Amino acid sequence: MKISLYQVDAFTNHVFGGNPAAVCPLDKWLPDSTLQKIAAENNLSETAFFVPKGDDFELRWLTPATEVDLCGHATLASSFVLFEILNYKNKTLTFHTRSGILTVEKTTEGYTMNLPANKYQETEVTPLLSRAVGIKPMKAVIGKNLLMAEIGSEKELRSLIPEIYTVMQVHPHGLVITAKGDNVDFVSRSFFPNLGINEDPVTGASHTLLTPYWAAKLGKTSMKAKQLSKRGGDLNCSLVGDRVEIGGQAVLYLKGEIEIDPA
Repeated sequence: MKISLYQVDAFTNHVFGGNPAAVCPLDKWLPDSTLQKIAAENNLSETAFFVPKGDDFELRWLTPATEVDLCGHATLASSFVLFEILNYKNKTLTFHTRSGILTVEKTTEGYTMNLPANKYQETEVTPLLSRAVGIKPMKAVIGKNLLMAEIGSEKELRSLIPEIYTVMQVHPHGLVITAKGDNVDFVSRSFFPNLGINEDPVTGASHTLLTPYWAAKLGKTSMKAKQLSKRGGDLNCSLVGDRVEIGGQAVLYLKGEIEIDPA
C-alpha cells in the first residue's frame, strides 16, 4: 500500500525554520497501530493524518510515542497541504478532532487557525519546578495537559538549559516556559520529553494557553509571539471569547510516498 507523505515547515516562511510536521492524506483510517508506526518512523514531533468527512475532514495527530489531543503546527501543515497541494477550493477548512471542531482560514498572510482556549489556574512554584527550569520562575499556571512557568526576561529564556529528566517529573505532558518579549509581545519555549520530544521547535497548542495568559497580563487581545527554539517560529495570536486564533505561514520541504504492508 502506497501513501502520500508531505513534510511541511510550519510557522515560518522559509525552509529549515519553524516546526516540521509530516502530513499523510488517507482515504480511510488505517489501524491505530499502523498510524503509530508511521509516526515513529517519521520521527518528527508530529505526524498528521486526515480522512475526508463530507466537505470536512477528520484529523488526528501522533508523536513518535503517542496520539495527542491537539497539535497546532501539524494542523497548519495539514491546511497547507490541502490548500496548496490538493487544491481545496473553499476559503475555510473544518477539521473534526479530539479537541472538537477546528477551523482554518486561508488569508493573504498565511493561515489562521481557530482553536479552543486553554483554561488555566495558578499553581505553586515548587522546588522541583525551579530545578526543571534552571531558575526560580516568577509564576506558574496549569492548564489542560500543560504546566507553564513565567520567568523574568527573554534573555534568560534564550539561555536556559532545562533539566530534561526533571521536566519529565513536573508534568506528565509538557512544560512551557515564557517571558515578556523584547521585540514581540511574548516569547516561549516548550518541552515534551514524556511524549518523545525534548524541545518542540514551535508549538501551536501551547499558544492556546499562552494567548489568554498574556492577554490578561498585557491587557490586549491581539499579540505577536515568537518561540525561541533553535529553529524558531513566529505566531500571530488573538483571544476571541473562549477561542484562540493563531496565524502563521508554512512551506513545503518534502513530498514523497511511503509503502507499508496493508496487513
